[in-house]
Amino acid sequence: MKKAIIILCSLVVLAACSANQEEGQKNGSSDELTEVTFVLDWTPNTNHTGLYVAKDKGYFKEQGLDVEIITPGETSADKIVASGEAQFGISAQESVTEARVQDIPIVSIGAVIQHNTSGFAAPVEKNITSPADFAGKTYGGWGAPVESAVIDSLMKQEGASVEDVKITNIGNTDIFTAFERNIDFAWIYYGWDGIEAELRGIDLEMMYLTDYSEKLDYYTPVITTNETMINDNPETVRKLMKAVSKGYKFAIDQPEEAADILIEAAPDLDEELVRESQKWLSPRYQDDAEQWGIQTEEVWSNYADWMYENDLLDSKLDVNGAFTNEFLPE
Repeated sequence: MKKAIIILCSLVVLAACSANQEEGQKNGSSDELTEVTFVLDWTPNTNHTGLYVAKDKGYFKEQGLDVEIITPGETSADKIVASGEAQFGISAQESVTEARVQDIPIVSIGAVIQHNTSGFAAPVEKNITSPADFAGKTYGGWGAPVESAVIDSLMKQEGASVEDVKITNIGNTDIFTAFERNIDFAWIYYGWDGIEAELRGIDLEMMYLTDYSEKLDYYTPVITTNETMINDNPETVRKLMKAVSKGYKFAIDQPEEAADILIEAAPDLDEELVRESQKWLSPRYQDDAEQWGIQTEEVWSNYADWMYENDLLDSKLDVNGAFTNEFLPE
């Protein structure tokens, strides 16, 4: 009789443990987390805040994920994601477009920022107030063909030409140092370099790309994965985007605490720059979109057409394969 009672109690305990384990798996709280790697496009900055919030607040773990966030090193994030060395990454619409045309199987699954916040900047003493003023000046960039194409497209609107611009590659040189040495204007993201200029007391003349062409209002940056993940592990992709969306929503609603989380995760960053950048960028993550991360065919088509028209692509882009909203939370 005692033996039967012991066996019965054991069965009850096992059943309870099994039920708890199943419930934990449903809630994403199982000890068995799926390990994934997320590679940034550059060093940590406020473009990435939502990722660090999702990690710090346990949003990834809620979805049953153990996410390692890494920097790209010598290899680009696109190549790392395409190869499967990392399952997810940060890129830009321009880079994804180029990759897709070259049959590199990466896909954009969410827009980090809804509108392009980049543009050409020049210290006010350089007397550059419009693209026409680029003529006779020196531009400092990173050596990509798209730079001269964008400069030329803006200058042509004002009857000028990129042929009258001296273009120099400044590599990783700090743009403020480059301004003092040998360049007149540069292509920057205002949410980081522009805010840093404010903090340094440097007055910049800012010419946003979106002020000159709607085709240049593309998504930068975006979150990417590869086609293998989409085909073989769609639920993992869905879970990651649910956590990431929650992280960026937190950064939108609570920029000060979100900045604290980024600073703790990347202590080498300038704290004041992070806080001011986050304050500026948080309302721009979603901006006028119906939800964070959403992408439209129009934006992808507009920029792909512009790239093709400016000889930056060998062939036209199959837009439908380049991005998807499928994995954004409902």
